[in-house]
Amino acid sequence: MSGGLVAYAALLGGLAGLAAPRVGRRWTARPGSIRPGAATGSGAVAGAAVGAVVFAGLAAARGGDPALPAFLGLAAFGLVLAVVDLACLRLPDPLVGAAALVVVGGLAGAALSTGAPERLLGAAAGAALSFAGYVLLALLPGSRLGFGDVKLAAVLGLPLGWLGWSPLALGLLLPHLLNGVVVLVLLAGGRVRRDTPLPLGPALLAGAWLTALTA
Repeated sequence: MSGGLVAYAALLGGLAGLAAPRVGRRWTARPGSIRPGAATGSGAVAGAAVGAVVFAGLAAARGGDPALPAFLGLAAFGLVLAVVDLACLRLPDPLVGAAALVVVGGLAGAALSTGAPERLLGAAAGAALSFAGYVLLALLPGSRLGFGDVKLAAVLGLPLGWLGWSPLALGLLLPHLLNGVVVLVLLAGGRVRRDTPLPLGPALLAGAWLTALTA
């Protein structure tokens, strides 16, 4: 893949990551936020670094895919969603809905440009299966899964379904493995207790990103 494309994507991702805390502040600067400083300028540098890595990785792995703009658009919203979820355990519907519109538009454009509209059926099936699976998980007794997580999983099912059934399965499994590792590390370090509520959104996003890199 062209180094120029990767470098441009890294720059774009850095800017998106830099802006993510400022954009996320609209939803984190509210009563009840558990970490009111999480969306301030203190996280801007880290956000820029994460954004650069996320965008560069997608460009390197999916540079030949006409759906790359959809993946990058979702990644931009994902950076903001991760900031908000880490700060106050919320995945606001306006952000999730906007991400869905960007992905649907990007995938539709890619399908039309390549003459493969049937791939949209795979994307829709991926969203439906993700939604159904996470609804069942959310309804299990004792589940801490919120319906914001369910909605985000459905949106992430669109690009995962576009990639195919195996990537969809991997993208649904990875978030729980990643989240499990994080929980174990935090428990071992005494940072949380077993009943401490933790966000799942970042793990959902990271799992989808890793899947896109390897599909």
